[in-house]
Amino acid sequence: MLLTMGLFYSLPAYAQTPNYPKNYFRWPVDIAPQIQANMGELRNNHWHMGLDVRTNAKENYAVFAAAQGYIAAIGVRPGSFGRFIVINHPNGLSTLYAHLNDFYPKLEQYVRSEQSKTESWAIELTFSPNQFPVVKGDFIAYSGNTGGSQGPHVHFEIFDTKTEKRLNPLLFGFSLTDNIAPTIFKLAMYDRSKSVYEQKPDFFSIKKTDSGYILSKKTEIRTHLTKISFAIQAVDRMNSSGSDDGIYSAQINVDNLPLVKFVIDSISYAETRYMNAQIDYKYQYNGGGWLQHLSRMPGDFGGAYKELAGDGVINLNDTVPHFVSIKVADAYGNASHLDFMIRHDDSLKVDEDDNDEHYHNEVFAPAKENKVQKSSFEAQLPFYCIYDTVPVWYAQTGSAGYNAVSDAFSIGDAVCPVQDAIKVSVKNSRSITDDQQSNLVIVRKERKKTEIKKAIWENGWISAEFRDFGNYQAFLDLTPPAINTPGKGDTINLSAASRIVFTPTDNYKVKDLKVYLYACASDSNGYHCNEDALGEKRWLRFTNDKGRNWIYHFDENLPFGVYKLQAIVTDLVDNTTTRSWWIKRSKYTPPPPKKKITKKPEGKKTTDTKKKSSDNKKTSTKKTGTKKSTKKK
Repeated sequence: MLLTMGLFYSLPAYAQTPNYPKNYFRWPVDIAPQIQANMGELRNNHWHMGLDVRTNAKENYAVFAAAQGYIAAIGVRPGSFGRFIVINHPNGLSTLYAHLNDFYPKLEQYVRSEQSKTESWAIELTFSPNQFPVVKGDFIAYSGNTGGSQGPHVHFEIFDTKTEKRLNPLLFGFSLTDNIAPTIFKLAMYDRSKSVYEQKPDFFSIKKTDSGYILSKKTEIRTHLTKISFAIQAVDRMNSSGSDDGIYSAQINVDNLPLVKFVIDSISYAETRYMNAQIDYKYQYNGGGWLQHLSRMPGDFGGAYKELAGDGVINLNDTVPHFVSIKVADAYGNASHLDFMIRHDDSLKVDEDDNDEHYHNEVFAPAKENKVQKSSFEAQLPFYCIYDTVPVWYAQTGSAGYNAVSDAFSIGDAVCPVQDAIKVSVKNSRSITDDQQSNLVIVRKERKKTEIKKAIWENGWISAEFRDFGNYQAFLDLTPPAINTPGKGDTINLSAASRIVFTPTDNYKVKDLKVYLYACASDSNGYHCNEDALGEKRWLRFTNDKGRNWIYHFDENLPFGVYKLQAIVTDLVDNTTTRSWWIKRSKYTPPPPKKKITKKPEGKKTTDTKKKSSDNKKTSTKKTGTKKSTKKK
């Protein structure tokens, strides 16, 4: 297969280093290039798909266009990227900049105008090439900490404009120094005659030597197994970064024959969840580290693995020793090697009870559609859902809670990941009227995690989609959400404030908050605040970045005056609460700071004789005027 892009590069699918354009893109900030995370770092349910550019733990650094092009899209999200910009470039590539604060003034003004038109803070817009053109180095935004960011930085991606596959930015010639090879911590072995979710791997300790990594206690692994695969725990580091980054690639050879290789490059967001198939998900879910498989799972249809001579599963059909070599590399070509011998030995005793978890029930199989059909419960798993064989593990318990409308149903095990959404359907265990059918939710619980989805009523079933196994139950939600009061008094005085904060709550989940302002009529006699004298309503731009707070920072939409403030909060099933308050805002001058009064420290207690002597001395001093008083005026 040949991958082509613009005029800049073409390469075989399994080439070691793609020939991406060097020095075409500039660093997105004017700070010495450093990163906090690289592409391929392992995250929950995905690979990190770009670079986290370090901004010295501060916000509001200028962010610049990496190359000539035009702003093709922007987004404002409460999580994920937060505020982001996408620029399309003439070479067929695009760049993305995320977790931003304000965009540059012209773009910021346009976005705010569109937010007002749609009455929505969360917004995503696309643009034509002539609306917001840029040249290399143009100021486009300020760096920030918005969305799902855990600290100030700029998330930076490079991707193919047509396919949207993310390319590894470290292959584009940025001025970053890296001559440190990846570190390998663990080696794990699996019995591939059964599912990886049906077992615990065997671990082998390793150590680093001058010539590479070797087994620390033996030179050869002996096993009774005839079908095996391996996984490793490894990280990469750069000279200018103290963080543990993801590795770029790993390849396993047996008797010098390359079997399989995974490469973290040219991966789309549609594929990134396949990271769950690349790791030992069960081991990590139960508190272990990140183990990356050196074999492709049967239900892994992502693009990370390059099958060179099979899927990475090793067949031991004889009793002679075989040489295994594992190469782990970073994007700069620094590599570490782990070499050892493996031999099949049929005489070794097997104690399956200590290490195996046999499936005796019905199972879900990879690369096929799977279903569970019971009288009161159904689950439909699409073709691309399961990575390896997993047990059904079905259970049903009675309903509990005043608003539960179904029994609780358990299916599968959350330690077994899924790729696509599972459609879960339950039968109601109590009557539901026609007007209540739109007020249903299904709640998934697993350990301490809770997930809530709005359900749909179809042909007597209550249904919703989830991307994890667990315990599911349907509930009827007739309780409207609640919202706090922004201040005290019949007319809330906001003159000393700079913002309004609402924290709406709900028994399940808040979906949206809209806040409007109505101006009171005014004349020479003052303000006339009654329902008949209100002006046109005005939408206020409350932001909802991180957490449950919705915040409005005072701007030109709230000048001095008296107003009616109206808040409308909606939950997941559209239960709505509307509250209103009278507010006023006027010019405010903070009072001068109070002067600190320093009290004279009290002396130590003395005897009556000494005290009397002291009093005489103090009196004498005052009379003669030879000592100034220390009392503050």
